[in-house]
Amino acid sequence: MSLDGTYDPDTVVAKILRGEIPSAKVFEDAEVLVLMDAFPQARGHMLVISKTSKARNLLEAETKALGRLIGAVHRAARAVTAALKPDGLVVTQFNGASAGQTVFHLHFHIIPCFDGEALARHGGGMAEPGDLKLLAEQIASHYLAA
Repeated sequence: MSLDGTYDPDTVVAKILRGEIPSAKVFEDAEVLVLMDAFPQARGHMLVISKTSKARNLLEAETKALGRLIGAVHRAARAVTAALKPDGLVVTQFNGASAGQTVFHLHFHIIPCFDGEALARHGGGMAEPGDLKLLAEQIASHYLAA
C-alpha cells in the first residue's frame, strides 16, 4: 500500500478495537489502546493505537489524535522501562508498505532492548497469550504512575 488510500475497517487493529480479536491490554481509555504485540520483536513489545482516528499512517493523522497518541507512547515507554528495566528502547512508527508498514491503522511500536538479546524480525513468531497477559499486567502496574 502506498501512503495514499482509504481506511480499511477490517484491519487486525480495527478487529481488536471492536473486540473481535483478543488482546493483552496494558491500558485503555476512550482515545487510546496500549497492548502487547502478539508478534513481539522482544519481551515487552507493545503497540500504542489510536481508537478515534481512521488514519492509516502518521501523514493522515489528525493533530489532536496524534497528540493524545504520543502522550500515551511516552507513558507506555516509561512504564515498560520501570517494569522490565531494559538496556534500551526502540520507539517506531511505519508509514507505507515500502517503509515496512504491514497494518494500515495509525499505531506506534515500543520495543524494549536487552543487551545480548537480538530483536526478532518484525511480524515474526506469535507469542503465547498467557505470557503476553502476564507482561501486560506487569507493565500496567507502572502505567498510571508513568
